[in-house]
Amino acid sequence: MIVYQMIEFKSHASGSSGNLYTLSDGNETLMIEAGIRFKDIQKALDFKLSNVEGVLLSHSHGDHSKSVKNVLKAGIPVYMLEETRQELDLKHHRIKIIEAGKQFDLGSYKILPFNIQHDVPGVGFLIQSKAGKRTLFITDSYYCKYKFKNLNIIAIEANYSQEILDDNILNGRVPQVMRRRLMQSHFSLENVINFLKANDLSIVDEIHLLHLSDTNSNEKEFKTKVQEATGKRVIIA
Repeated sequence: MIVYQMIEFKSHASGSSGNLYTLSDGNETLMIEAGIRFKDIQKALDFKLSNVEGVLLSHSHGDHSKSVKNVLKAGIPVYMLEETRQELDLKHHRIKIIEAGKQFDLGSYKILPFNIQHDVPGVGFLIQSKAGKRTLFITDSYYCKYKFKNLNIIAIEANYSQEILDDNILNGRVPQVMRRRLMQSHFSLENVINFLKANDLSIVDEIHLLHLSDTNSNEKEFKTKVQEATGKRVIIA
């Protein structure tokens, strides 16, 4: 008898240098993003790529899509927007086109893509396992207009703090031009906290903070502030 009770989210790489995450119910594994070297993906998955049901690709930027061609060659289907396929100039029979707002099945998982607010077309994912465990994944978006219920795991970008960014700009560590780009393409800590407070966290087990900026974030501060705001276990990716 196969049991599908648990759900585990893992961050293998997170940030502007590359992103790779996995979600597993103990029987089936999903890969989210493919933004690191293929040999590093193989190592991260203990060379067990045959266990991967498919890859969910949020958008076209290289730190999320770097190894998509290799993943496809390895026989793993990759789910992406048509706009993302066009931007990456990809043609392959294992590419599966998805649409925001249209749920699809991948193995035993039910997946609902939804629009994110970035500087290229992209999606976040609401993923439900066979046992009904629900994981929310959002990265590279400066806010989310949707609300969600009955979440067990939240994996969300917390790229920068407005306070740290302002201080870095004031002291010349970050160019002024970066402010506009960050505010129109990435989640700030302040917006993450507001988003979390607006959602039902009653059965959330853990919150993963993704894609922290090397320059404009502080891991300890981010973890503490989100824990204080939500009362939940917080993990820095």
